[in-house]
Amino acid sequence: MRHRWMMLVLCAALALPPAGASAQTFPVDDPVIEQMWQEGMEESSQAYRLAQALMDSVGPRLTGSPGYRAANEWLVSMFQRWGIDARNEQYGTWMGWDRGITHIDLVEPRVRSLEGMMLAWSPGTQGTVRGPVVALPETADSAAFAAWLPQAADKFVLVSYPQPTCRTAENWEEYATEESRERMQAERAAADSAWDARIESAGYTSRTLPAALERAGALGVVSSSWPGGWGVQRVFQARTERVPSVSLSCEDYGLLYRLAVHEQGPVIEVEAEATFEGEVPVFNTIAEIRGSEKPEEYIVLSAHLDSWDAASGATDNGTGTITLLEAMRILQAAYPNPKRTIVAGFWGGEEQGLIGSRAYAADHPEVVQGLQALFNQDNGTGRIVRISTQGLTRAGEYFARWLAQVPTEIARHVDLDVPGRPGGGGSDYASFLCYGAPSFFLYAHSWSYFPYTWHTNRDSFDKIVMDDLRNNATLFAMLAYLAAEEPEQMPRDRRVLPVSERTGEQMTWPQCRDPRRSWGEGR
Repeated sequence: MRHRWMMLVLCAALALPPAGASAQTFPVDDPVIEQMWQEGMEESSQAYRLAQALMDSVGPRLTGSPGYRAANEWLVSMFQRWGIDARNEQYGTWMGWDRGITHIDLVEPRVRSLEGMMLAWSPGTQGTVRGPVVALPETADSAAFAAWLPQAADKFVLVSYPQPTCRTAENWEEYATEESRERMQAERAAADSAWDARIESAGYTSRTLPAALERAGALGVVSSSWPGGWGVQRVFQARTERVPSVSLSCEDYGLLYRLAVHEQGPVIEVEAEATFEGEVPVFNTIAEIRGSEKPEEYIVLSAHLDSWDAASGATDNGTGTITLLEAMRILQAAYPNPKRTIVAGFWGGEEQGLIGSRAYAADHPEVVQGLQALFNQDNGTGRIVRISTQGLTRAGEYFARWLAQVPTEIARHVDLDVPGRPGGGGSDYASFLCYGAPSFFLYAHSWSYFPYTWHTNRDSFDKIVMDDLRNNATLFAMLAYLAAEEPEQMPRDRRVLPVSERTGEQMTWPQCRDPRRSWGEGR
């Protein structure tokens, strides 16, 4: 079996320890806070060991994949070693899919190995497939495109807008003349708009076009999603069922496009392996330290475990996962008998619409009703720099009190946004906030999350900033402790939401939706 969680535990044990942290300033005399600092910020920290094992050994955690299931098992094994109750709780099913190798090579008019990979849930090639490359044509209307479609048979079709430059915006700002930069920007805007019009005039959208090409007998669909950074590509979900969908880097996609439109005869070979395993069960991993005085009131630490699989999902959301895992280890060492129950939720299916956390909230109304506070982390490797109280008007006084007890070296970075707004619901906190429960997104410094790591082939272990990861895990542990010790339960008073400055429309609270729990319902 390719993924063996027992071996991964050994990987965690063998990694090198981190360097010691700098001196600290404690605003209050609290032995629990002091021990948490020692556990999280000094030599006792396990953040490096845990992150290396998860990102390098377990690797990417696509929903429904063997890698995701291995991550569930690895988390439970780690909690068991620390004496913390943990379980994998099924929330539904999803399409089981396992990625193999992807090789994409230009073989005519010259030879070059291309940088690219198969999209998630794409069919494989059943061996090596060789064929010419053509670009999506510009046609007058859908009838003209229908007349062209038979020409896609036995060819690889380029379906994405070709970037005029793969240099970063920062590069153009630093080195280009103003005239050159403005000309490039105008060219890009015009070409982008023209490409959208090309697809629209064909009678399709970017989502429906690949299936039409597949039906016409294309060998495969070739795309590129460039977020604007050096060597970066975004890799999402395939829209084909029988032929491969592959994504190329900005540079190599542009190469193929230019060869095709100048009729220079590009031919590629593609070998891509994929295994479909049918609908498989998918799980949230739940760890719990039971409360001693108010066990029916809850602190929830929240992060999604799943990732896209172009890389190892290090900053989306491996760092959030390790923040929770390390925070729970710190809590067990420094605060093993909390007054309230502390739960760590490692959610599945966040990338498919928050389905894991939505299912947990729907299945556990007792947690939603008894929620004292939920702390969510899901935007990269940077240190926490802002906490929004999400439109809950009384939450600010609680956070102000808690942060006043956190060491200055951590708290000095954090700004409070009070009363804040509920936000767009783009992460798992929204699955609880929609019920009116006190759920908070802890925002981190971006470290070029956009464009370099979010859903890209560069989201790997080396992008993690270990000092910031230790900072965040320690902060989560301290907030969980202080919220658990709080004499009163946090009120749920909501503000009247304003009109959005961006849209001019009345802002709304996140809506509680029935969780989509299967591949068929959620595609």
